[in-house]
Amino acid sequence: MVASVSPTGRCRQRYVDGCRLVAGCIPYRYNNSCDTCNGDSQGRLEVLMVTPHRGEGFLFPKGGWETNETQEAAACREALEEAGVSGVIMNCLGSWEFTSKSCQDEHGLQRKVYMYLLHVTEELDSWPEDAVRERKWVPVTEAMGLCKNEWMREALVKFTDCLEGGDTLCSSPVSGDDSASDSLSHVSDEQPSEQPACEETVPAPAGILSDNAASDDEAPSCTTEENTSSSSD
Repeated sequence: MVASVSPTGRCRQRYVDGCRLVAGCIPYRYNNSCDTCNGDSQGRLEVLMVTPHRGEGFLFPKGGWETNETQEAAACREALEEAGVSGVIMNCLGSWEFTSKSCQDEHGLQRKVYMYLLHVTEELDSWPEDAVRERKWVPVTEAMGLCKNEWMREALVKFTDCLEGGDTLCSSPVSGDDSASDSLSHVSDEQPSEQPACEETVPAPAGILSDNAASDDEAPSCTTEENTSSSSD
């Protein structure tokens, strides 16, 4: 897989009731080579976290959900752009609302994020945002301490419950027409989705990566410029 250039801008961003809609995921793998696997044939469960575009700490890949893609495809795209990984996207863990700590756009600082599981099958050596982000595989217990926000910790709890069989939302990969959240009812007046959700690999072709996506990290303040490309870190 060849990494594409990370798109910028907000022309195609979705907004509902003043909230910018965001999609993200918790990428995970089973590491068979770790020192603490203790003979576990499945390996140690690890999740992938990335540094913010600005500021310190770690978070999970996420960013604006565009009007020309499904929610699942947006989560896959963000994983590729921010963390350089692709894989099997699973059903939605849920949605959370938060206040962005960075760029305020014309709709304000409110965000609503929909988080998915992503079972990683490919990890790129270079990716669109590798110059501005670091990535780190960590066990779930360490990730819980690294999470910058309470909603991320709640999503991680849902993630572990799902993998342990306590949540039926995790039963199968998402198909192109399915949605595991209530998001579609919230955006019925939006432009219909034109891109299928990914099932086995991230939808990386340039046709899917438009020129108007934007990241949505939560990092220290930045300057908002009208009609210019920007990141809502």
